[in-house]
Amino acid sequence: MLHESPTPRSSSRFKSGSSMLLAHLGALLAVTMWGVSFVSTKVLLDNGMNPVEVYVYRFVIAYVLVLCFCHKRLMSHSWRDEMLFAVCGLCAGSIYFIAENTALEYTLVSNVSLLTSTSPLIVVLLVAVLYRNDRPNRGVVAGSLVAFLGVACVIFNSSFNLEIRPLGDFLSLGAAFGWAIYSLVLKKLNVVYDAWFVTRKTFFWGILTALPFMLFEPEMTSLDSVLERPVVLGNLLFLAVGASVVGYIMWARSVKSLGAIKSNNYLYFQSIVTLVVSAVWLGERVSAVGYTGCGLILLGLWLSDYLGRKVALGK
Repeated sequence: MLHESPTPRSSSRFKSGSSMLLAHLGALLAVTMWGVSFVSTKVLLDNGMNPVEVYVYRFVIAYVLVLCFCHKRLMSHSWRDEMLFAVCGLCAGSIYFIAENTALEYTLVSNVSLLTSTSPLIVVLLVAVLYRNDRPNRGVVAGSLVAFLGVACVIFNSSFNLEIRPLGDFLSLGAAFGWAIYSLVLKKLNVVYDAWFVTRKTFFWGILTALPFMLFEPEMTSLDSVLERPVVLGNLLFLAVGASVVGYIMWARSVKSLGAIKSNNYLYFQSIVTLVVSAVWLGERVSAVGYTGCGLILLGLWLSDYLGRKVALGK
């Protein structure tokens, strides 16, 4: 009995479906590592490193690694693109991580993770204002709001027994706004450049724009001090290799396939990862309110994708 070979159309659909699945898995992997990264950063801060040097050490290592795989082209196609990469490095590099790392000194790890997770809503608002032809539909907005409600619930974790630290909250929200801008700029650059080049340029400009912040730090931890303490070296390598190199590569590819809004909705899952890891590693207590928030976050992610597709198809 003869078997028919797949038609070009069915083969194309299979490849498209596989590509989308990989994009979703890539976004999930990146966000999972970023969720753990808050705890790793807190460990480094507790071991005497300051917020700026944690960022600089992390991204210098990451940049060198990426440069080993992507070094044929140094400059982008135009100065306009180079300035866009500078914006990426500033918003998703120095400003984001220095604000985030500093916030960890003023509030709980879970609080910082949750407040920085508001960037998907900021992306939705910015897209609605800036792009008339690419505005989020009602399904995406509804899912985002449900997920954000989950974030709000988890913020009030530990039976509402959280101390209010305005500076830490403000820095966390500022980091979220910076990430939202990065996501929109990344959407333009992904059309022209591959994920490795985008990541390398983002790291380069992120390090360069962090140099002025180093002037305000009294002293930097010596390299010998980092190498001789396994807990410091281990967490730093995880931040550089896992959360930075692998995370950013996966994220750039996911944004290219899924778009800024859908991929950024995965950031809500970051709060769940941080909540669980901080509870196990740092002893931060999880209450019924926290678990409820986790459920709402997952529901919001599903609704954003499911309702978004239904509205787009006119069903």
